[in-house]
Amino acid sequence: MGCSSSLPDRNSGRLGGLNPENGSANDSKNLRVKLVLLGDSGVGKSCIVLRFVRGQFDPTSKVTIGASFLSQTIALQDSTTVKFEIWDTAGQERYAALAPLYYRGAAVAVVVYDITSPESFAKAQYWVKELQKHGSPGMIMALVGNKADLQEKREVSAQDGMEYAEKNGMFFIETSAKTADNINQLFEEIAKRLPRPPAS
Repeated sequence: MGCSSSLPDRNSGRLGGLNPENGSANDSKNLRVKLVLLGDSGVGKSCIVLRFVRGQFDPTSKVTIGASFLSQTIALQDSTTVKFEIWDTAGQERYAALAPLYYRGAAVAVVVYDITSPESFAKAQYWVKELQKHGSPGMIMALVGNKADLQEKREVSAQDGMEYAEKNGMFFIETSAKTADNINQLFEEIAKRLPRPPAS
């Protein structure tokens, strides 16, 4: 199950001076970044995006077909703005072959698993290996254990997630799209790690 439909971009046109060819913008204060979400079906990728972009959670949401696109702009404390162009990919096996179309050229990959599902954690590790082989050099990668509100059903420890992330040069965070826990922090942390172009 997903949390999305292809939603209109409520932030289009907010930032000027961006170069569409480039993975990031040409202005040191306004960054534009392609971000892709990967992970098994039902781990809550679309719910994370919907919570971040619209502040909503829809428990009845539909499965993502192929991929959906949304964007959201955040401002950091140093007055840099970051426009995330977010590709939320479908988790079902039959769409796996399409994933490279979305992660090619992405500056950021967010790999999501469900803390109640060891299978989804194994699938997350598969995606990390794929990104290491085929992703952009210097790509920022985050490992996200979602559904942190389901502590009593947890089957993947935070320690396991953290150790795997550390071994693979990723940063780790647990989120709950349902309660909004750590959702904004996830994207803020990514934004802080983005390389800044030199000020012209």
